[in-house]
Amino acid sequence: MTHRPTRRGFMAASAATAAIFAMPRRNMAQSAALTLRATTRTLDVDGRAATVFGLTDGAGSPGLTLQPGQPFRLDLKNDLAEPTIIHWHGQIPPNVQDGVPDLPMPPLQPGETRSYDYQPAAGTHWMHSHIPLQEMRQLAAPLIVLRPEDLRADRQEVVMFLHDFSFRSPEEVLAEIGSGKGHGDADGMVDGAMSAQGGGHDMAAMGAPTGDGMSMAGMQMDLNDFDFDAYLTNDRTLNDPDIQRVEKGGRILLRVINAAAATVFWIDSGELAGRLVAVDGQPIRPVPGTRFGLAMGQRLDIALDLPDGQGAWPILALREGARERTGLILATAGAEVPKISDMADQPAPAFDLDLTQEAALQAVTPLPDRAADTTPMLMLGGQMQPYRWTINDRVFADRVPVAAVSGQRVEMTFHNMSMMGHPMHLNGHHFQVVAINGTRLAGALRDTVYVPPMARVTVALDAGEAAEWMLHCHHMPHMASGMMTTLAVAA
Repeated sequence: MTHRPTRRGFMAASAATAAIFAMPRRNMAQSAALTLRATTRTLDVDGRAATVFGLTDGAGSPGLTLQPGQPFRLDLKNDLAEPTIIHWHGQIPPNVQDGVPDLPMPPLQPGETRSYDYQPAAGTHWMHSHIPLQEMRQLAAPLIVLRPEDLRADRQEVVMFLHDFSFRSPEEVLAEIGSGKGHGDADGMVDGAMSAQGGGHDMAAMGAPTGDGMSMAGMQMDLNDFDFDAYLTNDRTLNDPDIQRVEKGGRILLRVINAAAATVFWIDSGELAGRLVAVDGQPIRPVPGTRFGLAMGQRLDIALDLPDGQGAWPILALREGARERTGLILATAGAEVPKISDMADQPAPAFDLDLTQEAALQAVTPLPDRAADTTPMLMLGGQMQPYRWTINDRVFADRVPVAAVSGQRVEMTFHNMSMMGHPMHLNGHHFQVVAINGTRLAGALRDTVYVPPMARVTVALDAGEAAEWMLHCHHMPHMASGMMTTLAVAA
């Protein structure tokens, strides 16, 4: 998926890629609402046809790109044969437009259209069904809201939209995961003492501590509880990758979105030195490196500078704790594009077990300093057998909402007492990471924070609109089995 640069324009690798994934850099002024459709589409996954869901604009392209200051004004039509509802991940809409089933609006029935109108938050975001089984069928797409500086920058923008895919139905996938048979090899298991620096992770170059991290001696964590049939970048595998045509010596802003249901990825830029400049759509002080990780629901903006000569540069997404990988290729016109296997020689390491990457991130514009009015603790728990995941030992149907009053400063601590990591997402708010394992810091602004096993992460936020806002793990099987609650904000 490519945004046209301010002064440079390049043809996509093929007419098909251009038709499906090219996102215009500038749109006509919107006097009428945009159109977004929840629909079905067909993918070619390694030579096999697959019917999936999708979110397409009026031209049939996936996702939306909004200009600086452009309102989020659109009509969403449900062209599916079943009810659906779409959540605008990373946005702060009025609660009635947030897109959670029956909180407060019901799903859209087949053929129904619903209108949305609010001022969007800038940055790299995405949109997806808030019905877990539908998100696992690729009912998701990028939602990019440009800043004025994006238009001024002399660079090409490339979106890297990641997903995991199964030919089986989500119901079958969840049943297999729940039975304990979803993951059949040892690649997804890691000794608890393994640190996040393994496998070439260059956090030392990022200026972050490089100690052994937390120890879970004698215990094992499960990194992956299901082996998917394929891992996709922009709907493609590495057997037929998305090839982005770039200019010699050009500058790239790579917008990475992890839309996977249950897969953490490392983004490896290989020969290209990168600078992480934003997370979850929020600018951070640049962090240099060639490998950065992101959990489900998270986004990374990575600035890349290309060499002056002709060439092709793979940007790979490595599945945590396993050999599978996906990715795209940046290539100058006429360059020989290498064939890359979708299986690496060695498994990628676990992601950020000691939160070294998270600790290295600093918001460009942090929250104003103020004392916390309330400090709730959320205990994250669960196990593989029986497959049940909880917040404060409760599933969603039995939840006790986290209470706050609109305008209060809330410091919420996620304490993970399970042996899997949990990307925790709060709808309708941005928060700042302010403590890791009890150590205070002025971290990144986010909407989704990864909490590894036996870790504590504290986030600060100012409670927004008086309403009930969804708070949940973005590992879809965990969410589907109960790992959800709400932040209940009173007036």
